[in-house]
Amino acid sequence: MTDRVALRGLRGRGYHGVFDRERQEGQTFIVDVVLGMDTRKAAMSDDLADTADYGAIARRVVEVVEGEPVNLIETLAQRIADVCLAEPVVEEVEVTVHKPDAPIPVRFDDVTVTIVRSRS
Repeated sequence: MTDRVALRGLRGRGYHGVFDRERQEGQTFIVDVVLGMDTRKAAMSDDLADTADYGAIARRVVEVVEGEPVNLIETLAQRIADVCLAEPVVEEVEVTVHKPDAPIPVRFDDVTVTIVRSRS
């Protein structure tokens, strides 16, 4: 069984998308990340060195959102997953990228892509 640490509602302004307007004006992206890891060592030691520093991970996730533009939120989600899996204790990650201002010609609440990646 893998323990879970969740970061929900991370926000950043990005310039991702396939349309010129998205690339020029940008928009807010919201990211939820669920880290799968064994927290037993950290629970016993009570030491940050034995777990994932979720503050640092949150900062890096937002840096990806605000960084180099990509066409698809699928690509953005993969880049975020790669950042999370770079943490030695993270064994698995679920990443959901929300694009609430997507250029869709009908009323909607949100557009999301969710991916799950693991070390293996």
